[in-house]
Amino acid sequence: HNIQNGVEYLVISGTTGESVTITKSEKKEIVQTVNKVNNGRVPMVLGIGGNNTAAVIEEINTTDLNIFDAILSVSPYYTKPTQEGIYQHFKAVAAACPIPVILYNVPGRTSSNILPETTVRIAVDCKNVIAVKEACNNVGQYLKLLKIKPKDFMVISGDDDLALAVTLAGGSGVISVIGQAYPKEFSEMIRLGLQGNAKESYVLHYKLMDVISAIFSENNPSGIKGLLNVLGFCNDTVRLPLVPATEGLKKQFESLVDTLKS
Repeated sequence: HNIQNGVEYLVISGTTGESVTITKSEKKEIVQTVNKVNNGRVPMVLGIGGNNTAAVIEEINTTDLNIFDAILSVSPYYTKPTQEGIYQHFKAVAAACPIPVILYNVPGRTSSNILPETTVRIAVDCKNVIAVKEACNNVGQYLKLLKIKPKDFMVISGDDDLALAVTLAGGSGVISVIGQAYPKEFSEMIRLGLQGNAKESYVLHYKLMDVISAIFSENNPSGIKGLLNVLGFCNDTVRLPLVPATEGLKKQFESLVDTLKS
């Protein structure tokens, strides 16, 4: 469904995929399933990250990465490392990784904010670090990073509500949540943004704005799974400590889905 509707690459075992509550055997099964269905049609990225540098490197060393085009590696969470600690962590991860690395900065979840200067330092010193999924939800930080980044380094938005603005400012697209439910509309919006077509792209942005807000009202991935359940794609089961979207939110989704159909 996603590939047929314009998604250009797949990310496996990220936040939306409940990566922190799946087992090693489940992760392996997910990889096998997605790889089989994808059948080489689009690139694939695998989430490998954590707050134990040695454990991250061990997973890299024990995972068959031949089918992947990059890994997505989150900034160390909970331990709250300094910028130097973040730099040294990713320097070690990049040195161990045989394929490109995409940094993942999501301070709202990790309490570990990769500042623009640190991102650039990592990008300059680690040639296989090709991009950052930036989910700082801070326009000023996005713009500073876009201003000082190396020419070929990609800034990929991890904030659905800011994705178009970041793309129009020089970003390289988005790793999206709402794109699971509305891949055609959201990917077309980003493509128009990459072409510099602000007027047409914002028509789609405003169309999706309310449903984007709604899926995050009870946090991700509970929200998007509730919406996907309403759309008939999957059940709304999540693992504790997450709980499913409330009935009130699902009724809101039903109304929003009807509006988007019109």
